[in-house]
Amino acid sequence: MGAYGQSKLANVLHANELARRLKDEGADITANSLHPGVISTNLFRHLGVFAGFVSTLGKLVLKNVQQGASTTCYVALRPELKGVSGEYFSDNNLAKASAKAADTDLAKKLWEFSLDLIKK
Repeated sequence: MGAYGQSKLANVLHANELARRLKDEGADITANSLHPGVISTNLFRHLGVFAGFVSTLGKLVLKNVQQGASTTCYVALRPELKGVSGEYFSDNNLAKASAKAADTDLAKKLWEFSLDLIKK
């Protein structure tokens, strides 16, 4: 798994562990994670003609910014999701994350590792 994939896995693991800890403390706070989809942006606009071609093609098959924001807004604002925590969403629906993302031991290890890093 590359660095980008590892960072996304860490995001999901962190949200899951945060949700677990908040629940254990009785806090009325939720933590969820989501995949917004692959979004067409101008990120590569300065990389020349090929990037321009890829960007144009991307606009035909990828989500636009508003579509990419949809799942974030859905999870944050839908009344029926009030109190839902520790879940993963994609395309405005509850979704199943990878097996690694559901690994509670790995989530705890990441949490402890993060705490160790900020103590240094």
